[in-house]
Amino acid sequence: PNDLTFDDAGNLYFTDPPYGLPNRFDDPRRELDFCGVYRLRPNGSLQLLTKQIDRPNGIGLSPDQQTLYVAQSDPNNPIWMAFPLTDEGVGPGKVLMNASKYMDQHPGLPDGLDVHSNGWLFASGPGGIYVINPANGSLVGRFVIGGRVSNCTLTPDEKFLYITADDK
Repeated sequence: PNDLTFDDAGNLYFTDPPYGLPNRFDDPRRELDFCGVYRLRPNGSLQLLTKQIDRPNGIGLSPDQQTLYVAQSDPNNPIWMAFPLTDEGVGPGKVLMNASKYMDQHPGLPDGLDVHSNGWLFASGPGGIYVINPANGSLVGRFVIGGRVSNCTLTPDEKFLYITADDK
């Protein structure tokens, strides 16, 4: 497991990329031939929600908990996706935003994210934090850090944004 988030009912949502393995996709200890996004219910039942994303990483929930957001850390397809949530799983995902055009300017890929109470995503990506409007996938703004940014989180009162980066 990599990144995670909880909903109000106590369900744990998490991504499972190969990043903890020394040889990643080619590691002989790898137990699955895919990467997935999962839901672990409080009763212990585990459900694969999707394996549509090759390299799932950051994950978050919309304020109404009806949409699951997932970052894909794939240099060939660096995107943030939205999946409608149901009791049975997730519906078809849609791409919110593609970070390809920013990769020439700054190092890094979509990684960790947090969701503001107004619904906007604060998502780490090439060179900084991207603020994304989930209604239309538009870029509201960027915090350019300059290097690789791995994760971010808002404080509970949303007055501060904490950012982790490779060298800052």
